[in-house]
Amino acid sequence: MIIDSLLNAKKYHGLHPAFEKAFQFLNENDLANLADGVTQYSDDLKIIVNSGNGNSKEQSLVHFECHDKNIDIQVCVTGPETYAWKPREKCVSPNGDYSDEKDVRFFFDQPDMFFELNPGQFTILFPEDAHAAMISNGKIKKIVIKVKI
Repeated sequence: MIIDSLLNAKKYHGLHPAFEKAFQFLNENDLANLADGVTQYSDDLKIIVNSGNGNSKEQSLVHFECHDKNIDIQVCVTGPETYAWKPREKCVSPNGDYSDEKDVRFFFDQPDMFFELNPGQFTILFPEDAHAAMISNGKIKKIVIKVKI
């Protein structure tokens, strides 16, 4: 997992062939005015824009998840937004089977930690990172970029 500011995004271009293109999209668009929805931006990038009210920790932890085929770059546009996190190797209580179609595996496990993103900050969540998001008492706008592995 990585947590940083969009101002430092260039440092991460070399981690994956599609990261430069993902951060270029974020740099070239008015994130606050992007409409909610899902766009297949390229073969290796899917852009998801999501706005809404935050959830309680308990509500969000129902979706404590990880992915096998994608890396998430999650960007806070309006927040703050709190995340739950735990290393996948420490998760021992699966909540159902892996969905290949949705590329998601859920867990009943409790997170090891919580962290907060503020506007202009992002996190990169790898398949090794079990996470839950959208924890907030207020409105959230976020962008999730699914980067195909």
